[in-house]
Formats: sequence, structure tokens, C-alpha cells
Amino acid sequence: MIKKIALLLLIPFIMVFSQTGEEKVTNPFFMEWTTPYQTPPFNLIKIEHYMPAYLEGIKQHEAEIKLIIESKDEPTFENTIVALDNSGELLDKVGSVFGNLNSSNTSEEMQKISKELSPLMSKHYDDINLNPVLFKKIKTLYDKRETLGLNTEQMMSLKNYYKNFVRRGANLNEADKEKARKLNQQLSMLSLKYGENVLKETNSFEMVIDNKKDLAGLPETVIAGAADAAKGKGKEGKWLFTLQKPSFIPFLQYAENRELREKIFKGYINRGDNNNQFDNKENIAQIVSLRIQKANLLGYKSHADYILEENMAKSPDKVYDFMKKIWDPALKMAKNEVAEMQKLIDAEGGKFKLEAWDWWYYAEKVKKAKYDLDEEMLRPYFKLENVIAGVFGVANKLYGITITERNDIPVYDPDVKTYEVKEADGTHIGIFFADYFPRESKRAGAWSSSFRGQEKRNGVKITPVVINCGNFSKPAGDQPALLSLDEVETLFHEFGHGLHSLLADYTYSSIGGVPRDFVELPSQIMENWATEPEVLRSYAKHFKTGEVIPDELIAKLEKTEYFNKGFETVEYLSAAILDMDYHTLTDTTKIDAAKFEKTSLEKIGMIPEIVVRYRSPFFSHIFAGGYSSGYYSYLWAEVLDADAFAAFKESGNLFNPVIAKSFRDNVLSKGGSDEAMTLYKNFRGAEPKVEPLLKRKGLL
Repeated sequence: MIKKIALLLLIPFIMVFSQTGEEKVTNPFFMEWTTPYQTPPFNLIKIEHYMPAYLEGIKQHEAEIKLIIESKDEPTFENTIVALDNSGELLDKVGSVFGNLNSSNTSEEMQKISKELSPLMSKHYDDINLNPVLFKKIKTLYDKRETLGLNTEQMMSLKNYYKNFVRRGANLNEADKEKARKLNQQLSMLSLKYGENVLKETNSFEMVIDNKKDLAGLPETVIAGAADAAKGKGKEGKWLFTLQKPSFIPFLQYAENRELREKIFKGYINRGDNNNQFDNKENIAQIVSLRIQKANLLGYKSHADYILEENMAKSPDKVYDFMKKIWDPALKMAKNEVAEMQKLIDAEGGKFKLEAWDWWYYAEKVKKAKYDLDEEMLRPYFKLENVIAGVFGVANKLYGITITERNDIPVYDPDVKTYEVKEADGTHIGIFFADYFPRESKRAGAWSSSFRGQEKRNGVKITPVVINCGNFSKPAGDQPALLSLDEVETLFHEFGHGLHSLLADYTYSSIGGVPRDFVELPSQIMENWATEPEVLRSYAKHFKTGEVIPDELIAKLEKTEYFNKGFETVEYLSAAILDMDYHTLTDTTKIDAAKFEKTSLEKIGMIPEIVVRYRSPFFSHIFAGGYSSGYYSYLWAEVLDADAFAAFKESGNLFNPVIAKSFRDNVLSKGGSDEAMTLYKNFRGAEPKVEPLLKRKGLL
């Protein structure tokens, strides 16, 4: 993919009317940003600024590409590859802001702009990737790459450009290039529509409770949060539950009312599958068919073959074999968990069979009975601000960096916090944005992204501006934001992605990306520190008393290491298998998505007590994100992170400075400057072993 950062051209000032229409203002995307470290001036950016900036950005990018194409000079690494790498500064500038905000703070106006932009951006990049003259220049360099005296980074950058142009159709004839253009435009629009439908379905569900008896079993923090949510919707005196995880997960865990648990659970799993205007089944059918057509056009048997060529796994067979090794013991473990919960239901005189909407509730009961531990015993020790201090402290002990809050940087929502990241000697590393609370304008889940990536231009380092987004428990009543253990681990996970971006140290933006099944290593390894006793004692402090989490509670938590692992693995892995099943199809005939999902899950022996983590109509990772044929990568990367963390554990020092420096130097800082396995072996000295993962999951 062409990265669009920067030939410095004279940018004209374009005047537009402000929202009030009373005065003219300068579009901030056409100005040099004077904010600290040139972070986006969110206080100045308005909705009407985006489209003019995009159009001008496209125009400038076209002019920059034209200069490369029309140059009569012999192609060189500098005048072709570096020029490509440095092109598109304005387009990248507006795209990073709009793209991030369209995920975290969208509106109907922004979604309308997205629809208008989709065909424009698709055409723009196809015009570049399918240009025969530009490709010929790249191929000329690629064919004689061994004689150019390139260093490792330069060689990888050249290889990336060549491969990416080929994979986007540069070798196709003109007729097939037109087919590729059409397919790209169709897929872009369908993915956009799919994602918008999921957001609208998520926001449209509300379960309002007006009888306090129906709140039986729920912790006071959950009840207070539901009361606040109801009040915010003009329903004071009632309790509102939504499909945001901080709302519906605790309800499933603790609500005694089984009918209401079923109602909210089905509301969640049926998103995009309600046969209404937001239904996604037809979108899925079209996306799957078009992806096969595109893969075939480019010479691949299936979409999975096309995608996996660039991943560590390389082939669908290798992915299936890997997942099979984990699936069988995990399914056996999950069936044992079912039997244990059914035994409890029977002992209570329940006289019903465990259903999927009962799992969370009875899992908590089993945990309480076996280990004298439940989620709410931990939550008071996980005040959001303390957890943030905890993850920052881990980063400091590992890498010597400091992270300090800044109050002088504009934000796009009052809940967003900003921090400056520095080396131990005070050298500026980058800016970190944290956006942790749910809102209707934000998509579900948690993710890490950037407003500006790291690179070096003319020997000067461009420092990154990174953002983590989440949908964590908000302050409720008179209590601060208290996180669940899962939310704590998610915060550590996303900050691991953030560190990967913040500590990057390479020259060319074109080598910033890494294979999908490697990108989760930096995030998942951070989760390991979250629950280590030494680390817990540093940040897990009671929000009222300041008391450090007791050793007794830590011991109980350690005893639950393998608890519910069957459920967690089966729920996740069934989604990864479903993803691969969709994308190993070779027949372009449109499928019936509902039937296909049912058949896929039946084939692997999925038990009815567990619902696949992401049902097809809301599986945004693969139909509206970048994880198609790649959802397995979380488990693949678990092998890497378990093996990598074992290096710290085996050394007897969780913060071993030598090992931490090696991980930073060989993994975090390198981006995609070399093959992923090469980077890993440079750190660990050998390929990863699967045994640490199997031990972690209790599957040995």
C-alpha cells in the first residue's frame, strides 16, 4: 500500500464558510499546525473541512505521482521509491484524522462523507497502483535490486512496493484492470455499509427496566451505571441496559432474571440479523463472492490464499492444522465446563438445560463456589486511573520511558486524555491519546491507531501520534470508573499496540506494517504483566481506602488461571474457523450467510451452550476491518507472546533490562523492516515453541 507522507509543496490557502456562515475561516488542514508537536487541532476542525481537504489532497498526490512518472531520469531508489514514500502528505493528514474520528466519534454527516469518499479514494489508489509506467520503474529497480547496494530497510521497502503493486493488479491487462477497479469500489462500499449497520444495530437496542425486582443479583455499581444511562436518555427513575460491553456483560454475569438475560443476549448476538434495513446477510454474501472474484483475477485460488501469502502462516492448510491442534482439547475442556455448570443448576433445582445466555451467570457461580472469587471482588481495585498508571509503570520499568499527562493538547471529546512519551533522558518520543469510554458515536470493541506514524525524512525523525480506544466501564453514581479484569487486560493489550507504534524507529513509512499474525505479539505480551503479582501490587489499590490488593485475593486469582479457558478458546477459535471457511471458498455463487455459518459450526462440533464470539452479521473484524483470513492471528501470536514472555520469566526478572532492550530493539522498533520470523529469532534466538501457550491454557 502506498503510504502518503510528503513532498513538501506550496499549499494554497482555501477559504470556506464556517458552520455559522457569519465569517470565513481558513481550513485547518491547509495550515501548519501550531499545536504541541503538531497534533491535530480538533478545536478548529469542522465537518465542512474534510471534503475540501480530501479533494485537494488527492489533487496534490496526483501531481506528485505525475512527477515521478514523467521523470526522464533513470529510475533510482531515491527518485522512485523514496519519492513514492514521501508523497501524499496532505491526503495522509486529513485521512488520519477523518478515519480515526469516523471510528471513535462519528455522525450521520461523517458517514455521508465516507460514502462520497469511498469511490473517489478507491479510484485514486487504483490510478496509482495500476499505472503501467510507474510499475515499470518499480520493476526495473526490483529486477536489479541485488546490484543497488541497498541496506536491509531499503531492500524491504523496494520489495514491499513491488509486491504491493503486483498484488493490486499491476501485471493485469487493461480489461482485467478495469475489472479490478470495479471490484475494489464495490468491496469498499459494502464494507462501509456493513460497519455502519453494526453500529446502528448496536445503538438501536435498549432494555429499560422499571421494576427494581428485575435488578436482583446485580452489583450496585452496575445498577448505578444503568440508572445514569437511563437518566441520560430522559428516563430518570428507571434503569437502561445496552449492548455496550460494560452494560450487558455484567448483566449476563449477575442478573437473576433469566428471561432478561436471554433478551439482552439475543439482542447482542442477532445484530445485523434482524431482517430489517440494517441486516448484513446480503452484504456478507456479496463481499465473499467479490473477494473470490478478485483473488481469481489476481491468480489466487481463494481470498485466503491471497491474504495468507503475506502472513507468517503462508497457507490455509497451515492455519487449519494449527487451529485443529487447539480446537480438540479446548472443546473437550468446554464440555467439562458445561457439565460442571449443569450440575450446579440441577443442585439448585433449576430444572432447565444450560443455554448460551446462562453461561456467564453460572460461570460466575462456579468460580465463587470453587475459588471464593467473583468479578466484583476485584473491580474496586481496578480504578481506571490506577490501571493506566500501572501500564505506564510497566513500560517505564521495561524501557525506561516516562509518560506524563498533557492538558494543553486539543481533543475531540472531553473524555479523551493526552500524554507525552519521553525517553529516560527526556528526549521526546511521541504523543499518546487515550479514549476509553463508550458512546453512541463510537464503534464497539477496542483498538489502537495513529494520527501520525513514525518515519525519518531527510534524516529528521517524525515522531508518532498514537491513539488507544476502548469501551470500558464509565464512572457510575458517586464511584469512579472501575474496570473488570477483562477490561484491565484489554487496556494493557491495546497499550502494547501503542508501544509498537510509539517505539518505532525506521526510516521509510512503507515498512511500517507487519504481517497480521505478527502484529498481535506486542499487544498480547503486555497482557502477561497485567496479572503478575508484582505488577498487581503496584497499581491494584482499593479506590476508597488506597489499600493494595491483598495477597489472599491475588492467590485466589492465580488459582483461577485455567478457569473457563475452554469457553474462552472455543468461543474465539470458532470465529477464527468461520473466518477461514468463508475465505477458502472458491465458488463465486452467492451464499446464504445464515446457512453457511450454521454448517461451518456444525462441522467442527460446536456445542449449543456457546455462541461463536462474532456471528457473521456483526463480525466486523473480517467484513469491515482488516482481519479477513486473519482472525486466527490472535492465537498464532499467542504462541509468540507466550514464548517471548517465558524469556522474562525464565530469567527470574519480569523487567530484565537486557531482554527488554532486545525486545525493543528487535521487535518493537523494527516495524516490518525484515521478515517477521527473522525479527522474532533475532530477539529469542530460535523459533517459538508452542508448549508455553498450551501450558497457559491448561491444554497440556
